[in-house]
Amino acid sequence: MEEFFKNIIPFSTSFMSIASLFVASFTSLFSVVNPITAMPIYLSLMDGHTDQDKILTARKASTYMFSVLIIFLIAGTFILSFFGISLPGIKIAGGLVIVQAGFSMMNPDKRGKKLTQEDKDAAMDKEDVSFSPLAMPLLSGPGSIAVVISFGSQAQGMTDYLVNGAAVLLTALVAYGILRIAPWLVKYIGKSGMTVITRMMGFIALAIGVQFVINGIANFYGL
Repeated sequence: MEEFFKNIIPFSTSFMSIASLFVASFTSLFSVVNPITAMPIYLSLMDGHTDQDKILTARKASTYMFSVLIIFLIAGTFILSFFGISLPGIKIAGGLVIVQAGFSMMNPDKRGKKLTQEDKDAAMDKEDVSFSPLAMPLLSGPGSIAVVISFGSQAQGMTDYLVNGAAVLLTALVAYGILRIAPWLVKYIGKSGMTVITRMMGFIALAIGVQFVINGIANFYGL
């Protein structure tokens, strides 16, 4: 099977390597994006809207999220070069952001993602909240942007970009699906279920953030 894919895919990367990269990219990105913790804010902002409006907003938010992350995936290396930021620097900074987010998700007093009161007031005055605050900063925040920039900076060729792009696309599709069924999930999972899921995702995000910092330090010292 692997030999078959080698023959039809004109890239040096093997099929198993492609599959491994896709799984690793998707799991790490999804854990940081974590649309489950954005559900309460989404439902709060869409309270009183029709089901059609809710579906449209979820679709637009996931599309905006995909667009933002793809831009940083492709242009991340150029952005780092323009500002004189090294890959180890973005890994360490991004890792610290992800660690902070992971701690917040694991803290029972800070469940899920938060908006400031100023952000909430501004969002309530908007007719369309799909881009801000849903797509940014809730779904494609600093942590997820740091992750995709890291993906792009370490890409060895077109194959890696396509695989990482597919992982971003799947993350956006899953985010759309979760937001679309958010009322059902909240109703049947309940607060306790949401707490368990949030803490689990927080632990995974925390581990990813720590690994980012470790990799950044190792890259800086050439280890």
